[in-house]
Amino acid sequence: MSPIWAIVFRTRRLVQVWRLVFFLGVLFLVRWTKGAGVVDIYAFITRPLWPGPAQKEWIQSAADLESQTKLKLLEEDNRRLRGLLSLQASGGNKRISAAVISRSVRGWWQQIELSKGSTHGVRRGAAVLGPGGLIGRVESVTPSTSRVRLLTAPGSRIGVWVPRTQRHGLLIGVGTRRPQLVFLDKDPKVSAGDLISTSPASTLLPPNLPIGVVQSLNQKAQPSPQAAVQLIAAPEAIDWVQVQTI
Repeated sequence: MSPIWAIVFRTRRLVQVWRLVFFLGVLFLVRWTKGAGVVDIYAFITRPLWPGPAQKEWIQSAADLESQTKLKLLEEDNRRLRGLLSLQASGGNKRISAAVISRSVRGWWQQIELSKGSTHGVRRGAAVLGPGGLIGRVESVTPSTSRVRLLTAPGSRIGVWVPRTQRHGLLIGVGTRRPQLVFLDKDPKVSAGDLISTSPASTLLPPNLPIGVVQSLNQKAQPSPQAAVQLIAAPEAIDWVQVQTI
């Protein structure tokens, strides 16, 4: 064997020996430090890839925004619950609080399902109120749930009147957020902004319940004038209601 090949051979053997020694050393280090040494080495190698000040600020900003959003939602929920408690207090012991637990997209303006039923005192035909006014009547009841037909449901009809002019009319649901008010008189003497409520002579619903306000008036409608009514309690935003027990 020539001297050059001998040197190459010895060099390769030394490299192999050092590789073996390094491998055994790594194994000993892992066993002795129980893996902590490897973690430190990995951290040292990857440190340049760690988030810099800009990324830390972005992460902190996102965390602050999340906290502010949660706080805002809690404040809004508290205001809504305080309004609900105020509504319940105004009704005394004659109303039952119930949560809206279901509503379908296709029947958004037609009906809602409530979390209270006959075992809680809910009865078919009872008036259902949201914050500010009447939104519908109980259509059917099970022991633990009830279904409400909204005033906006197509075919819904209730007798109402205008307290300012003392004119009666029929509130009819048309499947949109604004039901139609058909007056019984040719000249109802009604204008936009007038309050609409249940009739003081009503026997199917409690009298004088607020419902909505006149949004627009069509004097040329046949056979009698009609008006679009904006409900005080917007049914699309209702998640808690009060059910009149008597």
